[in-house]
Amino acid sequence: MRNSSEKIHTNFIDIASEFAPALADAIVRAGPVEFKPDDSLCLPHRLCRSVAGQQLSVTSARTIWGRVIEAAGELPLVEFFVEENTEILRNCGLSAAKLRTMCGIAKEARAGNLRADELRMMNHEERSKRLTLLWGVGQWTADMISIFYFGDEDVWPDGDLAARKTLARLTSPRRKTVRTAERFAPHRSWLALYMWQYLDAVPNQ
Repeated sequence: MRNSSEKIHTNFIDIASEFAPALADAIVRAGPVEFKPDDSLCLPHRLCRSVAGQQLSVTSARTIWGRVIEAAGELPLVEFFVEENTEILRNCGLSAAKLRTMCGIAKEARAGNLRADELRMMNHEERSKRLTLLWGVGQWTADMISIFYFGDEDVWPDGDLAARKTLARLTSPRRKTVRTAERFAPHRSWLALYMWQYLDAVPNQ
């Protein structure tokens, strides 16, 4: 992966230099970055952690998730996220909407409907459609799971405010970031990693 990282770093600098010197400079300063997907935890666990971090700073997301893990103790999260534990979970800092989403994820997992091996065989678009059928799971969460859990190297998470705003600032506010990111296919996930690394704001996954 180190060789891939260095090759992509060089390639990204070349691409960015053709149309956005500020972006090229940011890539130089931020990289090479490492792409380290991690599927060591079960998929429902990772989904719930992604949901917990929605629209929060990295620090806040880590704090809240730490409270959840402490409250669950030895109990598997798919067993802990039930309505009977609503008050405990709310005291951890979870909103009612996030709690509803997590309980729904856990319920689907207990029913055997969230199998990582099945989702791994899908492309990002197919996987996103499946995941966003879950109440409260949006495109941002689907993007994070594809990047950080399944290791898809070609996902541009345009719904991520930090990545999108940084790319726009380094290129042109008038240019759609989705179109800009297309220049870096099939390694758009790496572009997001560069934007987060530049800001020192990699999502808590």
